Amino acid sequence: MSLLPELRYPTVPELVAAARALTGRRPGLCTLRQVGVSRAGRPLHLLSVGRAPRAVLVVAGAHANEPAGGSSLLALAERTAAERALRDGVSWHFLLCADPDGASLHTTPAPRSLFDYHLGFYRPAGPEQPEWSPSVLPPDRLPPETLALTAVIDELRPYLQVSLHATDLGGTWVQLTRDVPGLAEPFAKSAARLHIPVEAGASDAAGWPAAGPGVHVMPAPGAGAAYPSMPDDARHSTWYHAHRHGGLTAIVEVPMWASDLVGDPAPHPAPEAALRGIAGRLRRDAARVEGVLAEAGPRLEGADGPLLRAARWALDLVPGLAEDWARTPPADTSRAYVGSVEAFARRLPLRAAAMLLRALRQYDDRAAPPLTGLVADWSDAFARRFQARWVPLEHQIEHQSDTAIAAARHARDAVT
Repeated sequence: MSLLPELRYPTVPELVAAARALTGRRPGLCTLRQVGVSRAGRPLHLLSVGRAPRAVLVVAGAHANEPAGGSSLLALAERTAAERALRDGVSWHFLLCADPDGASLHTTPAPRSLFDYHLGFYRPAGPEQPEWSPSVLPPDRLPPETLALTAVIDELRPYLQVSLHATDLGGTWVQLTRDVPGLAEPFAKSAARLHIPVEAGASDAAGWPAAGPGVHVMPAPGAGAAYPSMPDDARHSTWYHAHRHGGLTAIVEVPMWASDLVGDPAPHPAPEAALRGIAGRLRRDAARVEGVLAEAGPRLEGADGPLLRAARWALDLVPGLAEDWARTPPADTSRAYVGSVEAFARRLPLRAAAMLLRALRQYDDRAAPPLTGLVADWSDAFARRFQARWVPLEHQIEHQSDTAIAAARHARDAVT
């Protein structure tokens, strides 16, 4: 039985209602409690299945624009409650949504196209993201969502934290803060069975060692960053917090729309030239969005909502990132990596434009109509360039939840 009446991306209230329903059916096994509040006062809920001391913590909703995690979390909660073997000496704990404020601002739970997805797009600026804020803020300025998450990690001391993420367009990959021997095989088999391309050269894990296709292991602290300009470092995020207790984190990414262009491991014939061209495109696209922002700026004087902050933050990343791609030797020379970088270069200004558009619409600004056309054109061009195909939601859920279960099994063996 599904925890939702229909298969779709759930809202946070629906996640909470589904969790309450599960605890109502299995009161001796499941508990639901509040573990913190957001900056706006929204509750953060933790659903627990079982009481064994060895724990797996599953986190959804760390990025508002990645709704697959909530769906997969519900599927995992249902499976762990129903299958005794999954609870053999292990308790499972589910942080329903790490950023409920952000989730309230991303408003496309069932997108029909990339354009539809971007019309309701929101992804907070880096300092406002609960998992990433420790990498860019001092400890005394961390948001309450981050403090709640780290407190849960300190309480549960999980041997494995699974953070459920998603990408709008591309492939699937896993990032590990420490190697999990044996995970690459079930991950690859799941992706192949469900016709989801493996993003073998994910730009998010540029320069990371690979334990298998699409399975990337975080470099040790002190290793140089592939993109020196980026302000954040995964080794300072909440992903690494589990290491304080001997655990590790697996970040499971699944695409909403798939593209085979990010799955080709063959060498690119001219990666340096390709990256220079991509850097130029990124600069030009960002300049178009910055032009709209500059023209509308006098009319937005004093405005500082989350949409504008996030749009400006995304644009601020562009100069350094473009310089990294144009001047730094490629972290990977495969066609998959070049494709992943190109997807990154297309989505960054598109996201900034989409959030700026939403802000302009709030003020009924005259710049909104032409920017709507730009967001539509860029969304359609992105989909065409990467030959995007929708990944059925049930496949997103199955792959993400199966990979999480495989990670729990193999990580348990690795740390026993």
